[in-house]
Amino acid sequence: SLQYGYSLGVINAPQKVHAHTVYFKQHYGRSLGVLPEEPLLLSENGTGTEKQEVHPSVVMYWSLSVSIFSIGGVVSSFLVGFVGDLRGRVKGMLMVNVLAVIAGLLMVLAKMWKPHVMVIAGRCVMGFYCGLSSGLVPIGSLGTLHQLAIVTGILLSQVLGLEFLLGNDYYWPLLLGLSGAPAILQSLLLPLCPESPRYLYIKRGMVEEAKNSLRRLKGEYDPSADLEEMRREKEEVEKEAQVSIAVLVRSSLYRQQLFVALMMHLSQQLSGINAIFYYSTAIFEKAGVTQPVYATIGVGVLNTVFTMVSVALVDRAGRRTLTLIGLGGMCICAVAMTVGLVYLRVYSWMSYVSMSAIFLFVCFFEIGPGPIPWFIVAELFSQGPRPAAIALAGCTNWTSNFIIGMTFPYIEALCGSYVFILFAVLLFGFTVFTYLRVPETKGKTFEEIAAVFKKGKKPGTRKTGTETGTGTGTGTSTELEQLKSDSQA
Repeated sequence: SLQYGYSLGVINAPQKVHAHTVYFKQHYGRSLGVLPEEPLLLSENGTGTEKQEVHPSVVMYWSLSVSIFSIGGVVSSFLVGFVGDLRGRVKGMLMVNVLAVIAGLLMVLAKMWKPHVMVIAGRCVMGFYCGLSSGLVPIGSLGTLHQLAIVTGILLSQVLGLEFLLGNDYYWPLLLGLSGAPAILQSLLLPLCPESPRYLYIKRGMVEEAKNSLRRLKGEYDPSADLEEMRREKEEVEKEAQVSIAVLVRSSLYRQQLFVALMMHLSQQLSGINAIFYYSTAIFEKAGVTQPVYATIGVGVLNTVFTMVSVALVDRAGRRTLTLIGLGGMCICAVAMTVGLVYLRVYSWMSYVSMSAIFLFVCFFEIGPGPIPWFIVAELFSQGPRPAAIALAGCTNWTSNFIIGMTFPYIEALCGSYVFILFAVLLFGFTVFTYLRVPETKGKTFEEIAAVFKKGKKPGTRKTGTETGTGTGTGTSTELEQLKSDSQA
């Protein structure tokens, strides 16, 4: 998870090195055969107005360097279940560590060949690795801790990206390549970790091995209660047939849950948060900040702090409530950010408005829209359709991540200071959708959640056991007949 976060944030740190200095021309520009006559400079008023445009092909390849990370994630998101079940969670993560090492080497050695090719290839392989690890790691109830590790990785990349550390002309390949370094440590430590007891018991039927794994995790204790819970879960899995991606997409039984799950992931990525992560240095420059790198690190610190707040609140305030607060707050901040950027030349104090809006934007994101989509999918679906739903949600997340990373520089060039109005409109729509369609999943069974979708009740209401039944989670006979019909189709 930390490697995932580092890879997200590290591409922003050398942006000034790559995009705004002669050194960038000498590497990306020279390898492309395009050398601008003058370096890209800021205007005297520090608003980010450029005296010389970077060649369009350079902008395109830089955007591709940022966004290709997501293409690897899109592809590998469909392989998470296969890798996790093939040899287990621990061995699965051990195998994919090879990808992280390869990606790190490609970026460290970027100067030895064509930098734009080496960086793009390394970022693509790293994205493939992160797509697998972000699916393998947060399986279970640790979704918010997964997000906490991600934002910690982002903060680490921002600190190491300071010019007097690694964010300079000489060390930028090392800065990018370090994203693969934790994989070496993981390869040494993962063999010492116990395998997932649930995988051993439910997937492999290895009861004694599961018992030993539980004792390694929890110390000497009576594992009977945990084993009994796993036995019941195994029975549930055996009763409910696995649902493929094709069947899940066509089935009317799961259509509403799937729509909500995909919209949750779209709201995370299309909120504009990755525009902040990828391009915050340039945005702070435009806002008139004299030391934008340190402001970016401030964003990373707030990111980490408010993720910890989310960890504490998610089981108290509820998923739906935190998501509504987060999306609504981000919408207001996007409007404030736009106002600050538009009137910056008229009122110098508007730079503080823009900065405050960016900081609050990140805080609201980490309260709900950041961590919650990662684990709410598992709460919306029972064992049968869950793997397929997680794969589709992951694909949606990575695809929208790619779209933002690839198109934001062009959208910013087109819209100028009004760029975040687009995100404000999207955030308003996602807030309305969440209020109308997303149910509260905290403390509810699959049957209760399914009943909310089926009856069209207000999302926040909870049904009684009489209304929802007390089955095993496999649905009513009518629903099963519908699923069977969809499967045959």
